[in-house]
Amino acid sequence: MIRYLTVSLLFVFFMLVASTAFAQRNPAKGADEAFDRKQYSIALDRYKKAYGKVKKNAPEKDRINYRMAECYRFTGSYKRAEAGYRKVLKAGFQERNPEILLTYADLLKMNQKYPEAIEYYNLYTEKVPDDPRGPAGAATTAAIEEWLANPSRFEVTVLKKVNSRAADFAPAWASNNYNEVIFTSTRDGSTGKDKDGWTSQSFSDLYSARLDRNNQWSTPVLLDDTETLNTKANEGAPFMNSSFNTLYFTRCNNLPGQESGCQIYTSSRSGRSWSNPVAVQIKGVDSLDVIGHPSLSQNELIIYFATDRKGGSGGKDIWMAMRDSKKAPFNRPLNIGPVVNTKGDEVFPFLRNDTTLYFASNGHPGMGGFDIYVTAIDTSGNWGTPTNLKHPLNSINDDVSIVFHPTEERGFFSSNRENTKGVDNLFYFIEPPVLFTLAGTVKDEKTQQLIEDASVKLIGSNGSSVTTRTNDKGYYMFGESQLSKNTTYEIIFDKPNYFTKSLVETTVGVEFSRDFVKDIQLEPIPQKPIPLPDILYDLARWELKPQYEDSLQGLIETLQQNPTIIIELASHTDSRDIDERNDILSQRRAQSVVDYLIIRGIDPERLVAKGYGERVPRVIENDFAVNDKVLKAGAILTEEFINSLATNEEKEAAHQLNRRTEFRVLSKDFVPKAANQPVAETVAVVINPDDNQVDFTIASDGSFQAECFIDGFATPFIYNRSAKPAISLKKALEFLQKGIISVDNIVGEDKSVIQVGTIANGAVFSLKEVGLANKTLKNVEVVVDHKLEVPLVVGQSLLERFGSFEFDTKNRKLIFK
Repeated sequence: MIRYLTVSLLFVFFMLVASTAFAQRNPAKGADEAFDRKQYSIALDRYKKAYGKVKKNAPEKDRINYRMAECYRFTGSYKRAEAGYRKVLKAGFQERNPEILLTYADLLKMNQKYPEAIEYYNLYTEKVPDDPRGPAGAATTAAIEEWLANPSRFEVTVLKKVNSRAADFAPAWASNNYNEVIFTSTRDGSTGKDKDGWTSQSFSDLYSARLDRNNQWSTPVLLDDTETLNTKANEGAPFMNSSFNTLYFTRCNNLPGQESGCQIYTSSRSGRSWSNPVAVQIKGVDSLDVIGHPSLSQNELIIYFATDRKGGSGGKDIWMAMRDSKKAPFNRPLNIGPVVNTKGDEVFPFLRNDTTLYFASNGHPGMGGFDIYVTAIDTSGNWGTPTNLKHPLNSINDDVSIVFHPTEERGFFSSNRENTKGVDNLFYFIEPPVLFTLAGTVKDEKTQQLIEDASVKLIGSNGSSVTTRTNDKGYYMFGESQLSKNTTYEIIFDKPNYFTKSLVETTVGVEFSRDFVKDIQLEPIPQKPIPLPDILYDLARWELKPQYEDSLQGLIETLQQNPTIIIELASHTDSRDIDERNDILSQRRAQSVVDYLIIRGIDPERLVAKGYGERVPRVIENDFAVNDKVLKAGAILTEEFINSLATNEEKEAAHQLNRRTEFRVLSKDFVPKAANQPVAETVAVVINPDDNQVDFTIASDGSFQAECFIDGFATPFIYNRSAKPAISLKKALEFLQKGIISVDNIVGEDKSVIQVGTIANGAVFSLKEVGLANKTLKNVEVVVDHKLEVPLVVGQSLLERFGSFEFDTKNRKLIFK
């Protein structure tokens, strides 16, 4: 039926009086005449009768089979058309006309026979390699199942109370309240008693329907029952201007015995009355031309329409024309170009806000039949490559004549998709708002009991901040009004006598509504010291090795998330030296941890270093296995206990357990310093200032490679004299995961450069601290480069900020003076 609306309504050609007599020599003559007049329903019946009369004339039988297949195709009987085309292919028609392969592939696709469709698209490409429709058809057919499985956000509803058993299509908004629609229909009750020879349905008229206060559609009625607008001819494809007082529509006259075309008419509304329609004047277009489907700019000085006039791309194309005033005729029309128009048909243009054009096409790659596409015009007046609106706006059948609300993502379109019985129906569509909620429960990590009255704070990268509390079941929730699109949130969980924890969630890149769930367990602040992961030192040394700095990352996060606690860093040795040396060594080791935490930005007033030497032996909290021996929970690793162990291996394991670093919370009332002013860039000497040089290697390409420390994390870099500091995407994502960078480090206002699983190329971050040799820089800006294959690149400009330097290539040293 869409074939009807795109050709019959728009392209009723030369309606001549049909001859009812069949010539004896050509039984199909009457059928051919009806076919040529686009009266496919009449032609089909006549071809069926003629087929039995051609007897042994095999070529004529093949020709009639082809014509019948075309009649089925044009009247929307695609399965019968497919069967007819199989007969045509067996007769070898594709050798003379390769496009039969393309049409057959289209039919297979519409009938959901995708592998076969791809096969015939490829056969067509072999025959006509320069036609892009072959490979494009194969590619989109292969993608259909993915499109169906991953639809767009639009929701589609059939307008059951508006549609009829006949064709209902080509809608248009009819009032500034956007609660009324005008559309085209061939239903019973239309003006005139004749039937259209193409479809055997009534000639089309304009109808209207309105939404009532209960959001229910009224029964459609003729837009005009005085034969002012609706006549015995075909009227349809309406368009209302922005003031909703002027109607443009298509009329295809049906004048017996005369040639007649399709023209665009206009009529003005006054109350419920309409003025006599007058043809829109376009230079170079006369009453015998076939044009229609009007859509106009907001000032009504530019008109877009569909036609198959000369100068097009092959089928029916979209053209445009301009005029100087509403009362002036339009100038000669211009084809809008091959970016939009194809060898197929482009119809039903709809201009939205003067910059965006929606249209239907069977020439661009699509799901089947006609699909709906969108394109936008640039500042130079060029249309961009059309985009398929995909499922559910498009289907494997015909989808056309879309119209949008001017400011909202909703509107109407027409389709003969599945469950419409092959008849055009009106559909309503809407893109629902993307809404988010966030909820979860808070538990005690040790007891697994729900925590009541915990504070949950939601801080957004858009500047928003809202707090709620858990109920008696430990449940919290933030509603749809409290979360926004394209925003990254920090969720901070806090309860007295528990460590504060935070989580991150983001709506950046989330295209569909989602209910986020974030459950968390809070750790009670213990009275006993908490051992840190193993930190090993060289014999009788206290310097913190870079490879053990990662062991402190969890503690750093705890301190950052709990800015009011003061902790003691306690270091313990084993008992295999004298007490005095063990006390000194453990104190220095505890201080080295404190010094590192200060480098990582922790306020020194929150840190107390304490060396206990061997005076506080470890208490085993859980059974600890050493080969076949188990150190039982509760055992105290005193020197006496260790000496009682049977083997040296067991003794060594016990000594190693005693060598540990712990922390415990001393108080919870520290008042953080105000951080209103940015930290100025400084160069500071770090711990152990006895080395002003860095080893480097020379790569096969001649570049110098060395290692720096970013927020205490060892990071290799390449020196490129002219380069500005740049970081690879992989390393940037690693830093993001470790908390070295976050949205707070982004340089600029655009926080959306951080998205799920990636960071935008060219994004700039400010690194809190970069250390090299015995010097440190703060607030170093670095750009993310997706093409960078090494973790980090620095140049002369950055090294000079550390101070004067030179490369000693003989000894492979980077030396700062």
